[in-house]
Amino acid sequence: MSRAEQPSRRSVLAATVAAAMAGGVAPAAAASVTAPAAGTPNAEGRPRTTPARQVDYRAWTTYSDWRSGAAHGTCAVAGARPGLRMARPMGTTDYTDPHTGTTATWEYATWTGPVHRLTAPATEAVASWNAHTPAGTWLQVELRGRYSDGTDTPWYVMGRWAAGDQDIRRTSVDGQSDGRGTVWTDTFSVDAPASGLRLTSYRLRLTLHRRPGTGLTPTVWRIGAMGSDVPDRFTVPASAPGPAGELVVPRYSQEIHAGQYPEYDNGGEAWCSPTSSQMIIEYWGGRLTPGQLSWVDPSYADPQVCHAARHTYDHQYAGCGNWPFNAAYAATFKDLQGVVTRLGSLTDLETLIAAGIPAITSQSFLKTELTGAGYGTNGHLMTVIGFTADGDVIANDPASPSDEAVRRVYRRREFENIWLRTKRYNASGKVVSGSGGICYLYFPARPTAHQRGALAAVGVR
Repeated sequence: MSRAEQPSRRSVLAATVAAAMAGGVAPAAAASVTAPAAGTPNAEGRPRTTPARQVDYRAWTTYSDWRSGAAHGTCAVAGARPGLRMARPMGTTDYTDPHTGTTATWEYATWTGPVHRLTAPATEAVASWNAHTPAGTWLQVELRGRYSDGTDTPWYVMGRWAAGDQDIRRTSVDGQSDGRGTVWTDTFSVDAPASGLRLTSYRLRLTLHRRPGTGLTPTVWRIGAMGSDVPDRFTVPASAPGPAGELVVPRYSQEIHAGQYPEYDNGGEAWCSPTSSQMIIEYWGGRLTPGQLSWVDPSYADPQVCHAARHTYDHQYAGCGNWPFNAAYAATFKDLQGVVTRLGSLTDLETLIAAGIPAITSQSFLKTELTGAGYGTNGHLMTVIGFTADGDVIANDPASPSDEAVRRVYRRREFENIWLRTKRYNASGKVVSGSGGICYLYFPARPTAHQRGALAAVGVR
């Protein structure tokens, strides 16, 4: 399972193929399915409808995007994959790593994005990014929002990140609040949504760091944020089944890693997020070299899962379930992108599957609420890889006793509700929060036209 509920974080989001191809990267194998458009009749003759979106995902990825921000020592880089790099340092800063106690001096430069006005005023916001951080570099991501009453939040740190763990310890930052909004690990949340207070716009700021006197630099290819107005609901409307199809995605069990590397959240029992991430990374052809895996005990099966856990681990959260850290890890693999967003229904997932894009979903449920799972959880990540002819969900569930047992089929109505609801009753009968459709999407840096269309249909560009 995951560490989805603990005092430092509101439950799963709220408090309450193997070869590069022209135009994209193709997975090794995938079922061929075609997603029907909204309004196309379903099997029962009724039009398929798309719910109104209360989610706004905006990203900066193009050369003009990078040039639209305020650069202080950074520069936009053109090319097949435009990005942002450090051109010259604007000064030095001392950073004391709270997890090692080590103080070091770093050169830095910044980029502040333009104001983005949310299409739907939000109660929550999650930033995510894709970057390359060679040894001797790291980056910090911040968000500053404007409330519906016209006042601004402080600049909130949404993550201090490096792909490795030798220069700094990858970390979220606790204790950030202005009395009306709070950062819970990777999520900014309005403290009292019932008051009507909302986030209406935001800016993002990047600070790039490097060892003094070197020519090193991080390169950032994507930075964005998902704002959403999270409704209070115990149940969600049922969607009508769409096309059947299944993607061939590697199967990995987190359970076979139980007890391994307990310094990373007590071992594999809590590694649902990195295990799911590794499945999709390898579906898109991402592979780790023997050198990268040389630190793993050679007696352990699937050493790449151990590697994913280490390289998604948030040293403040003390877990591997930091959503942006997982998306950023995926993007360390050649020609991959990763984002964190919310989806509105299983119809959205069907649209993605039809384009060959699997998804990682977060859900929490009692044992009795998901037939065939055999467990209950306060928060767990799975990889959705397809749909049956009846519309049921085919998932690679890492909470399985073996790799061979990972593929599961879950009832459509049950799965949709436990994933999309925002309120639920736990085993003690207490009202707690649900994920509200949180999702990680990993896809090629140069997607095909079909993939671009599917991503755009679910609000990701």
